[in-house]
Amino acid sequence: VQLQASGGGLVQAGGSLRLACVASGRTSSTYGTGWFRQAPGRDRREFVAALGWRGVDRKYSPTVQGRFSIWRDNTNGTVYLQMNSLKPDDTAVYYCADRRGPTGLVRIPESYEHWGQGTQVTVSS
Repeated sequence: VQLQASGGGLVQAGGSLRLACVASGRTSSTYGTGWFRQAPGRDRREFVAALGWRGVDRKYSPTVQGRFSIWRDNTNGTVYLQMNSLKPDDTAVYYCADRRGPTGLVRIPESYEHWGQGTQVTVSS
């Protein structure tokens, strides 16, 4: 399984970006997708948002709740992360990942099986 994250870039505070995560090589449709980010100087990836495999259950970090939205295009399986009202603190490398299993663990990076390569998001003040 390979995941490809894209859509990052440089944006001013208050602006928007849309990230996309494309998966290939899956043999099962029961994978949920999560987005994590790792800011400069941090040694751990921070949970951002997750979408269950049915495309219905959504979870967000409190720091992005109300500003970010996660959804899936069911025609091609691409999972998007729409990021609005961006802040300088949102600057990080954003990763998508997939997993199976209980939704109670979606905030835990170690519960994910496959990871994309990351896409840089930089928000200037």
